[in-house]
Amino acid sequence: MSAEPRTRPPGRSPRTWPRGRSLRTRMLLLVTAALVAVCAAMALTTVFVQRAVLMGNLDNRVIDAAEHGVCGAALHPGRTADLAFLDENGHPAGMLAARPDAGGAILSAAVVRQDAAPRPLDSAQRAALEDVPADGSTHTRTVPGLGTYRVTSLDADGIRVLTGLPMDDVRDTIDGLVEIEAVVAGAGLAVAGCVCAVVIRRQLRPLGRVAATAVAVSRAPLGHGETTGLTRVPERDADPGSEAGQVGAALNRMIDHVEASLAERRRGEERMRRFLADASHELRTPLASIAGYAELMNRGADRIEPVLAWSRVSAESARMTSLVEDLLLLARLDEGRPLHSAEVDLAVLVAEAVWDARAAGGDHVWQLELRLDTPDAPDASALVIGDEARLRQVVANLLANARVHTPVGTTVVVRVESTGTHRVISVQDNGPGIPPDLLPTVFERFTRADTARTRSLATGSGSGLGLAVAAAITTAHGGHIEATSVPGRTEFTLALPAAAAGAELRPEGETAGDSAEVRVPVRD
Repeated sequence: MSAEPRTRPPGRSPRTWPRGRSLRTRMLLLVTAALVAVCAAMALTTVFVQRAVLMGNLDNRVIDAAEHGVCGAALHPGRTADLAFLDENGHPAGMLAARPDAGGAILSAAVVRQDAAPRPLDSAQRAALEDVPADGSTHTRTVPGLGTYRVTSLDADGIRVLTGLPMDDVRDTIDGLVEIEAVVAGAGLAVAGCVCAVVIRRQLRPLGRVAATAVAVSRAPLGHGETTGLTRVPERDADPGSEAGQVGAALNRMIDHVEASLAERRRGEERMRRFLADASHELRTPLASIAGYAELMNRGADRIEPVLAWSRVSAESARMTSLVEDLLLLARLDEGRPLHSAEVDLAVLVAEAVWDARAAGGDHVWQLELRLDTPDAPDASALVIGDEARLRQVVANLLANARVHTPVGTTVVVRVESTGTHRVISVQDNGPGIPPDLLPTVFERFTRADTARTRSLATGSGSGLGLAVAAAITTAHGGHIEATSVPGRTEFTLALPAAAAGAELRPEGETAGDSAEVRVPVRD
């Protein structure tokens, strides 16, 4: 029968479900395993080295005893089985000696006893000592009834002597060393394990606090309500000098990013709500006016002059049409729709816009300055690549803004400059300036100094989309626009990338053979 497949907890992949232990446990196990391996390697090395030293000393003693026996046996060369040299003092207890013949057979053998005469070996014990080569090297033999011996056999001019010493002392020493090392290693591992557990626990506490912070953030109502003031990882746990600190610092940066994103989304939603409310108000006002005049006309001609009614209806219709067109233009620009690209001469465009502004606002002083030939860009032209109609709308909105929001007699200076890679248009006036609290939002949609959403028919102030349209068109052309204002000096600066040298694009409707000459007045 085939074995049933091992099941695993649901929701875990085959590669990850066995690894359910915590990081603390895995680190403790890894450190413990490393310590066990190190202790085992040190113990084995110590045992092997100590055994080699003890065996070397024992082998030297065996060889010395054999040489001493050869010297004693040489005093009686005719006695091949004589062990008289064992009667001399100085032999250690347990040493055995034997006289083998040329073939290795043991002729006689005895073992030295403590405070007693040497005892002869029996046949089984002698048989264990046979076949030891007389090469002067040491060998290990187990002698029945006596134990394990380290033996050697020497042959000096036909005199052969075999001697051996017991290995019990060496084995006892090694066994004692192993026991001591085992006890010391066990105690050391226990102490080291406890210390490592404490250290690992303390070192991983910052990660626990980081996890607690992440849990607190995950439980925050980010989908609605206030999104600021989220819990942060404490500064002591966000030190980038440690791994845990790097995790804490990364989590803090992520929380900052989340807060900033949520705040930006909330501001975007507020802008959208304000935009819809303003757009609804601006559209409702002309519609209400048109409906009112239509109602008066339906009630009879004695209520209102038809010519006046139609003029007011036409004015409100034009206002509503302009507002809708601006809204549609902003929507198209927000969608990133491409604009018409052609070569546009800003000098000609701005000059015509200034003439139009002077005709509409004759009670202002209008000045035009061209600064195209500069040390940074000698013989530079005012050509850019863009949509001429939209760029004309930008300049017209800037000039209308200066005309509408400044008193009679204000001087408006319009400049066209070259800065090498850009062509700059600036509109400067010496009017009262923009309120400081309004300046940061001057390019936002429906931004007006009039917070009551009223409309001055005398001044003709618009719905608050002119500068927003100018900023959107400028951005779509790859340029930028900014405003600076102090009492007595307000300046709008628009910078557009200059047309590349040798560009073949030409203004819409102009051919290669066409030429245009425009007289640009320097001053009004």
